[in-house]
Amino acid sequence: MKVQYAVVYERTPNNYGAYVPDLPGCVSTGDSWDEIQENIREAIAFHIEGLMLDDDPVPEPCMSVGGAMVFHSEILAESDIAAPEMETTVGLVEVDVEMRETSSVV
Repeated sequence: MKVQYAVVYERTPNNYGAYVPDLPGCVSTGDSWDEIQENIREAIAFHIEGLMLDDDPVPEPCMSVGGAMVFHSEILAESDIAAPEMETTVGLVEVDVEMRETSSVV
């Protein structure tokens, strides 16, 4: 089954970072744009695989690109930490997930 998750990408002076708002704790970094795209795709698949292995529900992708940008803006506004200069981009990442019979999507 193919699923698409909204991903927030951040480019800082030193590297790239990415996270998936619908999958709390699913994050990655990379040295280049190509590397971060590959790394976050792998991180999503690995995160979902871990949830399924633990028989935890897999969150269904529900956040749009616009919703992810609003989510990210709210997180930054609430943060007391001074963020380094960064450029933010939001996009969709599609991964192929094979659901086991005992796994559920919520």
